Amino acid sequence: MVSSVVLTGCSGTAGGGDVGGGEASDDPIKAVILGGLGAEGILGDNATTAVTAAKASVDAVNDLGGILDREVEITHLEDNADPTVAVTKLREYIATKGKPDVVLNSGPSTITEAMLPILTQNKVLSFNIGPTATSADPKVNPYSFDLSASVPDYLGSFVDEVGARGYEKVAVLHGSSAYGELFGQQAEAMLKEEGFDITGNQGFDNAALDMTPQLSALQGGDPDVLVLDAYGAPLGYVLQSLEKLGWDVPVMGNTSVSATGLIARPAPDGVLGTTQVKNLTMQVYSSTQYNPDDTAVNEAVERMVAAGDIRASLITAYNYDSMLLFKAAAEKAGGVDDVDALVKAMVDPEVQKTAGTAILSNYAFTAELHSPHVSPDQFTFIPPGKLVNGQFQP
Repeated sequence: MVSSVVLTGCSGTAGGGDVGGGEASDDPIKAVILGGLGAEGILGDNATTAVTAAKASVDAVNDLGGILDREVEITHLEDNADPTVAVTKLREYIATKGKPDVVLNSGPSTITEAMLPILTQNKVLSFNIGPTATSADPKVNPYSFDLSASVPDYLGSFVDEVGARGYEKVAVLHGSSAYGELFGQQAEAMLKEEGFDITGNQGFDNAALDMTPQLSALQGGDPDVLVLDAYGAPLGYVLQSLEKLGWDVPVMGNTSVSATGLIARPAPDGVLGTTQVKNLTMQVYSSTQYNPDDTAVNEAVERMVAAGDIRASLITAYNYDSMLLFKAAAEKAGGVDDVDALVKAMVDPEVQKTAGTAILSNYAFTAELHSPHVSPDQFTFIPPGKLVNGQFQP
């Protein structure tokens, strides 16, 4: 299924040059968002939120006068969170409608991995919320920009928080996904480098229903804190296993934990308010916790509510920032037809500073690495709480 949503602001005749298949400069700028709205469970919730964020971003840009006086049109391609479907839909779009000016996705990283060769071949700028090992490497994918922070950025805030709490001995538990394995490896390395004692580092199979053996092994090291990576159903099994062991240890979860819906739902559908989460705090962006004084984020949430459904936390709403970044880069480049000029503009610190992004206040892309460089002060650690419009309530 292909759905098209046209969001308009103004339709002047000035522009930066021809687009895609040689349209006139007053034609709409074409954005594509891939997303598995029909996927089951957390994938569907996250994709719905990501697509809603993309539509709200286009709405914000068009309300600002569009891009170089041209309105932006966004088309959703339903990929069912299936890389094969994503590739088919993207190829069909290019064959029938011409090359889009910018492509966004809604994760997971398998979608990014599948679509990037097509976008690189066609020289289309893209934003990814599901990074891969090479999606931010301009030597491999020169037109690709990751919106999700890198593992070292996430871990930087762990280092600060673990130290601030006075913990010295740290255990690490992580899942078997590519991200989980990377998180586990780099968590141990970074924490060791900062002088913390790593008492154990265990991985679990994401298909497992019981993590008691791994947790029991970690308990034997008597750590001050357990650093946890777990996403989706495995998080529930980790919490059940902790309760089964009776291990009363502080747990610091990463953003995979805070992006799992059960953490914000009361029993029987979730664990909010239960003893299973009494020791848990979890990492979130500052924008993911409601702050009545944060005008930029609150405006973004209002636009998202108007544009569609917010079924997950704002940790999956990076796409709200995507078209604001694209607008700032296009205006610096003087158009959207020269993708190399767009890339050069995108890594300009002044362009990023003036883009007016909300989910992250500054992406800090560089010419050497097209992923955010997020400082620890853009994160916070909070206990599980109720989600309202994608934000945890204080």
